[in-house]
Amino acid sequence: MRIAIDSGGTFTDCVYLKDGEVQVLKLFSTPQDPGQAVLQCVTQIATGGDTLEVRHGTTVGTNAMLERKGAKVAFVTTAGFEDTIAIGRQARTSLYDWFRSPLPCVIPPELRFGIQERTSPAGEILTSPSLQALTELAAAIRRSGAESIAISLLFSFANPQNELLIAEALAPLELPISISHQILPEFREFERGSTVVTNAYLAPKVGTYLRRLEGALTEGFPDSSIHVMQSSGGIVSARLAAREPVRTVLSGPAGGVIGAYQLGRMAGFDKIIGFDMGGTSTDVSLMDASEGGPRTTSEAVVSEMPVSVPMLDIHTVGAGGGSLARFDQGGILHVGPESAGSIPGPICYGRGLKPTVTDANLVLGRLDPELFLGGGVRLEADRTRELMDQAKERLTTVEQFASGILLLAEAAMEKAVRVISIERGYDPREFTLVSFGGAGPLHACFMAKSLRIRRVLVPRMPGALSALGILMADTVRDYSRTVMLSQATREELQTFFLELEERGKKDLLEEGLEGKTLRSADLRYAGQGYELNIAETPTIFSDFHDTHEKRYGYANRDAEVEVVNVRVRFVVQNKPVHLPVSRAKAGDGAQAILKSRRIYFSGAWLESTVYGRDLLVAGDTISGPALITEYSSTTVLPPGCVATVDLYGNLIVEVN
Repeated sequence: MRIAIDSGGTFTDCVYLKDGEVQVLKLFSTPQDPGQAVLQCVTQIATGGDTLEVRHGTTVGTNAMLERKGAKVAFVTTAGFEDTIAIGRQARTSLYDWFRSPLPCVIPPELRFGIQERTSPAGEILTSPSLQALTELAAAIRRSGAESIAISLLFSFANPQNELLIAEALAPLELPISISHQILPEFREFERGSTVVTNAYLAPKVGTYLRRLEGALTEGFPDSSIHVMQSSGGIVSARLAAREPVRTVLSGPAGGVIGAYQLGRMAGFDKIIGFDMGGTSTDVSLMDASEGGPRTTSEAVVSEMPVSVPMLDIHTVGAGGGSLARFDQGGILHVGPESAGSIPGPICYGRGLKPTVTDANLVLGRLDPELFLGGGVRLEADRTRELMDQAKERLTTVEQFASGILLLAEAAMEKAVRVISIERGYDPREFTLVSFGGAGPLHACFMAKSLRIRRVLVPRMPGALSALGILMADTVRDYSRTVMLSQATREELQTFFLELEERGKKDLLEEGLEGKTLRSADLRYAGQGYELNIAETPTIFSDFHDTHEKRYGYANRDAEVEVVNVRVRFVVQNKPVHLPVSRAKAGDGAQAILKSRRIYFSGAWLESTVYGRDLLVAGDTISGPALITEYSSTTVLPPGCVATVDLYGNLIVEVN
């Protein structure tokens, strides 16, 4: 049995294949031990005799970074550069906030260790660490009480010999050791150091979590295996994820991007904006099939720490179903980024006391208290309205308060979409908004109208699409190296690509795998400080000029082009996940009508029809105002919007 489990802030979503059918299970998350909810999912859907392939999207690493609850890390670097990890870059998170201090460095001064050594930019070993220096370093780290070690030396990407000597000398300490030339063999010492520190910071916690989870799984289901979703959109073994947890910090959202792209392409759309609204945050991404689909970046920042391993290009804002609403001292309403999470959760779940986005949707009739989670959880509408009435302060009505909450949440999400589209040279009106996550379909049509996007796709199982994407994802391994070549020819790059490919083939062979390779390189004009990643083709340099012009508005085709990094991605294709296809028949969805209820739109209560999505069939067309409920989510159709069910059971909404 193939099972994909995505641990979220409020719900743990499980999608699995049983007898060829795709099925969904949602359970409340267990933040104190996320593995509990994962094992609950497995035990509810599998029996003792089953052999399982479990794929997991985890937030353990993400939460450890956001909460700054990682390991005590000893940072080892070239003498004289110990403080680069704290100095960082000049860029400030809040440009105009003069009183905002950056978060403290996760490596305090007493855990920064310098050692006399030096490698030249060309890879020549100028000074090797002495035996005495290595002995003293090991003793100092032992006395420090460090729980993990990060090694990042100057220019080690050109020659790793000194890093290997240090790692060998520190091995007797029996601590997890993260080495920069293995994690990120690229230039920019701060970003490389930060990435390897992040890996060391997460290794004990994530490693312990995955080993314990794998042990509990195999105890109940022998011969089963567990794999983990990477931030880059590919699957790796739990063993590799435990060794390099820095590659999992956007594990769950990455599954959503893959799922949105796969289902969007199946539905016939090549240009897609993914809109994933969950309980804590909203993740948006832009995908264009003509550009290779989901894009990756090596410039991510998580909890103010640069993480330069490949990640899907996802922009996140603190606006989700559990985002808390509050008034400041001046009486101004704010929504998020603080979240009620799963404990205590929104007011309507029965334990929360503070208004959230979910509570606002319930008060405005956009959630049916009797149909939430397929009727498995009854929302407390009276309690919600009473507490929101107490919290509305000087606003006249509860409806006005709830409408304001939704308006602010949608404004934050709309800004996020503009960042990944308009600010990067893309017109969102040319794209289809693929909405998913438990709360996404509640807001998708309103978002699309604000952005003048004409079409919204709400896939099957929208509240569990991230888990479905994890189930669909291929196994992926990424390799890179800084080369710094000016005016290089395509032929000169072959040596470096072949070197990375040999390494990748060896690693995959150890796991009994074989995959196809995708080559690319980071290019820039000589003198520039940032690069563009371009696929390796016979026209790679011409493609760079074209991409630069699209991104920045100009290209200098006579200028010197510099090859900074070469990259190779190995892809082992997953077994296909076949979704059922129906034959379309024109219908009005009358067979799916459950009831009618009043829903608040644009300052007025309108009588609206409630449909059960499981009862809709391909070809059905529904006009708003309407509510379409299902197990994993609820879709709101405002007046003027028309939804049609396609052959795969997706809702294709035309927004007017």
